[in-house]
Amino acid sequence: MRLTPTPELAALRDRFRDFADKEVAPHAARHDAEERVDRAIVGRLAAEGLLAPLLPAGLGGRGLDPIAYGLLHEEIGRACSSVRSLLTVHDMVADSVRRWGTPALRERWLPRLVSGEALGAFALSEPDAGSDAAAVATVARPGRDGGHHLLTGTKRWITFGQLADVFLVFARTPDEGPTAFLVARDRPGLSVEPLPGMLGTRGSMLAELRFDDCPVPRDHLLGAPGRAHPFITTSALTLGRYSVAAGSVGIVRACLEASAGYAAGRGVLQHQLVQRMVADMVVSAEAGRLLALRAGELIGAGSPHAPMAATEAKYFAGRAAADAARDAVQIHGAAGCSPDHPVARYYRDAKVMEIIEGGNEVSQTMIGRFGHTAGH
Repeated sequence: MRLTPTPELAALRDRFRDFADKEVAPHAARHDAEERVDRAIVGRLAAEGLLAPLLPAGLGGRGLDPIAYGLLHEEIGRACSSVRSLLTVHDMVADSVRRWGTPALRERWLPRLVSGEALGAFALSEPDAGSDAAAVATVARPGRDGGHHLLTGTKRWITFGQLADVFLVFARTPDEGPTAFLVARDRPGLSVEPLPGMLGTRGSMLAELRFDDCPVPRDHLLGAPGRAHPFITTSALTLGRYSVAAGSVGIVRACLEASAGYAAGRGVLQHQLVQRMVADMVVSAEAGRLLALRAGELIGAGSPHAPMAATEAKYFAGRAAADAARDAVQIHGAAGCSPDHPVARYYRDAKVMEIIEGGNEVSQTMIGRFGHTAGH
């Protein structure tokens, strides 16, 4: 594993950082306050080649290396966790279509996902099922015409569900396990209900999706019926956890930059307890990045250990972000408790990192049971 970026990676990282500083960070507070992200950011991301960048050039993407992909999500996460969340779920959909969609489905949807004409959202979570695909209650039964499945059920906490044009939906087919469907927003029988007032990543435009005999063409099925779990779910959640890990490192860095600057300016950086908090942020950012980059390296190699590496990175970096944000608020004192202060946003966003794509307890269980066999 290379511990320092190549000149090419360093140049890409600088480009990503410049984009995040100029196009993302200035709007982060407004996204948080208004609980929405402008559709215009999708166009800016697409123009920069940052939507579904892992896709090969032959499918319209830029063939970005997974290591560079992690650096991208770290920089966007440092600027705005809501925009990083947009990239996460969109890319989970695009990558799943690339891996598991038919040639016709790839031809129809991938160019639109790369260009930003269509925004994707990942619809796994339900009122009684989080990241456990085996527990989904949404059902898909064959239609009478034989050319459709009829979906019935509810998906909840769907990131960018309010804005997305197409959803990757997991539903249980009769006598089979979960099956993955690509469902366009305009299908009859699908309704979208916004879920406002969330604690963190408030610009992520969460929604509840309700399916009432929603007809989905059979050619919009991904993979084999009943085989979405563990195959499609594992590959998608591995990418999602990698993104969250890298984005969490970005939150740690944002907390570090804000705290060190504030403490130095107020003359409190000389106090050892403040130095301890800043030191923890420094080490957490470095360690979290190394764990994330290891996951990216294994993803790029197609290693069977990649899912566990992504889980480990997400678990560590999510906790590190929550700790760093707590300390950042403490260093800033009353100012850090102001709802419009950046560190208050980091605090709320960081808590979400400990929940999404599998909560800390889920990660602990997976790592405790299988981590010792994952190529360490």
